[in-house]
Amino acid sequence: MQFTVATWNINSIRLRENLVCKFLNQYKPEILCLQEIKSPTELVGTEAYRALGYNHILIRGQKAYNGVTILSKIPMVEVARRNFINKEEARHISAILENGITIPDPEENPKFKDKLDFIAGMKQWSINHPPKKTILVGDLNIAPLENDVWSHKQLLKVVSHTPVEVEGMTSLMKAGGWIDTVRTNIPEGKLYSWWSYRARNWDTSDRGRRLDHIWASSDLASNIGESVILREIRGWEKPSDHVPVMTKFSL
Repeated sequence: MQFTVATWNINSIRLRENLVCKFLNQYKPEILCLQEIKSPTELVGTEAYRALGYNHILIRGQKAYNGVTILSKIPMVEVARRNFINKEEARHISAILENGITIPDPEENPKFKDKLDFIAGMKQWSINHPPKKTILVGDLNIAPLENDVWSHKQLLKVVSHTPVEVEGMTSLMKAGGWIDTVRTNIPEGKLYSWWSYRARNWDTSDRGRRLDHIWASSDLASNIGESVILREIRGWEKPSDHVPVMTKFSL
């Protein structure tokens, strides 16, 4: 069985439902994972997605902030929700397939501390429960490699590329044996999945970061197919500041 997984920080699913449908129509991934849906669960419409064949939908919503959704053509079952940092925020969701603030100081910036704690929690979970046949996706808000940012030197003190974040992510990946599918397929060159709204011309300035990731457990190494970051979607009308990332798998 072959299938494609896509991840996209949509920055409001209700505002951009038409973009989600356009993407699904055009690129047809079997699974789409959305972050920052910014809506209570009960207000997320599903009819348009079901009409496109995405009949398996999991939603963990939150009013105005966070929120995650999985749209799938493949039957899936939600896994019991885990709380990595002891905060009731809708930041993650897990399923089994059948068949802010910019100060990079955890003392001054609680959200930065939450991020580091989340990474540490995921690392410990990966150690205690070595992932098997697992795909992890999402806006992890960390660009780990020098070629994942427009300027390694200038962003060393900017949230998403600080040494403490990069070291935490690298340690997590090693602990769980996680494979970065995109960099496995595209090891060289600059790669970005996010461009700030502040840029007057995002495409020309091209000051991006690769914040969105698709990881696979080590036992899926031979099942990883091609990967792509759909940069052109950043140029769609009223876009998210993130673009979809996709990897094909064969099982």
